[in-house]
Amino acid sequence: MAHAKSSDPNVFILPDLGEGVHEAELIAWKVKVGQTVAEHELLAEMQTDKALVEVPSPRAGTITALHGKAGEILKVGNPLVSYAGDAGAVSKPAAKPASENGSHAAPAAAPAPKPQTKAAIPDEIPERTEDAGTVVGSMQGAAAGMNAAPGKALATPAVRRLARDLGVDIDSISGTGIGGRVTEKDVRSAGSRPAIPGRHAATSSFAPSAPPATPAPAPAARPQAAPSATDSLERFLSSAAGERAAASGPETSRIPMRGVRRVIAQRLRESLSTAVHFTVMDEADVAALDDLRRKLASASGEKVSFLPLVAAAVCRVLTDPRFAALNATMDEKPSDPSYEAAIVRHRAVHLGIAADTESGLMVPVIRDADRLGVLQIGREITRVASAARDRTIPREQLMGSTFTISNVGSHAGRFATPVINYPEVAILAVGRAREAVVVRNVPGFGQGMFPSKLLPLSLACDHRVVDGATAALALAEIVRLIQEPSGILG
Repeated sequence: MAHAKSSDPNVFILPDLGEGVHEAELIAWKVKVGQTVAEHELLAEMQTDKALVEVPSPRAGTITALHGKAGEILKVGNPLVSYAGDAGAVSKPAAKPASENGSHAAPAAAPAPKPQTKAAIPDEIPERTEDAGTVVGSMQGAAAGMNAAPGKALATPAVRRLARDLGVDIDSISGTGIGGRVTEKDVRSAGSRPAIPGRHAATSSFAPSAPPATPAPAPAARPQAAPSATDSLERFLSSAAGERAAASGPETSRIPMRGVRRVIAQRLRESLSTAVHFTVMDEADVAALDDLRRKLASASGEKVSFLPLVAAAVCRVLTDPRFAALNATMDEKPSDPSYEAAIVRHRAVHLGIAADTESGLMVPVIRDADRLGVLQIGREITRVASAARDRTIPREQLMGSTFTISNVGSHAGRFATPVINYPEVAILAVGRAREAVVVRNVPGFGQGMFPSKLLPLSLACDHRVVDGATAALALAEIVRLIQEPSGILG
């Protein structure tokens, strides 16, 4: 991360957090006014359009002002942090309270508090309790040499919230992520072990519970007159109404559009406002593909799903010159009418795989997928999807896709109208396979009806770039390869 310069040596301005990034959302401050920081110590967590970025301090010094509040959108080039004193001054560590021979050193005088400027933030800035919607754990090179405060774990707000929910002391966990970061996997692993007695007793589901007290015998109740049918009905209706009111909770709740959810909203709006969507749909008989899937799984000892086989079929079609229009991206600036727009066709297939995460939809990229075999594509899908979910995927692997596949059938549903991952010009949604009876021609037998499985496919394209006939023929070719899968392995 290249630190931009300010005319005032005591003001650190928000640097460019990534190529082409003009703004970022302030997720949380990691310092407070009056705190003395070392060079490379973490100042703040910022959310860009792709990644959660940790901003380190460019120098040592004492913080006098924090320019922004959690949840605020800050512009690149505007002040982020103000320091006190000379830019080259480094604070000295406090003297030890006692020497080896027992003599006590005089305590250092506390520095006088400096007046806050109008832009200063209160001393305590609460960490956001909701998931900050991070895309990745950190941006490569963003915080080189940066360490967490002594005794404090390095983790994102969402991971800290998970630790609190599970009753896990996050500062006692050794992180396995980049730079020693504590990941969601680390927290869940620690949460699966028995809790230390007395720690997080209020929240831990593993804390031993006290044995139930033996209830004292209730005094004998005096006989009462039997209630009438009308009284019983009134009490029943009143109790039911109270239970419904207690269970319903507040009438509405307001959730700020922040983090990844805000980025997703911006990207979808940009796609719908720019690309001209149309969708073609079909179903593929996957009986032969299922046989091939089982053979590959048996030969390799790996779990093989339909998705890598479908991805391999898509790559074969996208490298066919007849369908080169689908493996393309748009180079345009809708806000600049004078900019000459262009269609950029790609020879290699950089396949985006839509992954559903706790933070929202992300699209990690498998580069040169057309050069990989089915098993290699399957391993890459597993790897990038897992990295996206635990937020350890590099920012670069969330960019540069030329075509996207969304496996909506992994949850539910048959057909879909997927939104194009702009600036791409096409996306394929794969639905849930269903049992069906199909008609086949069997050599020496003729036509017959057979039980099978049908896989729904929905191909959405940008009509400005892809003609309807081209999209329909491309989908038909994908269906043919799925139904005759020997061509996928060729």
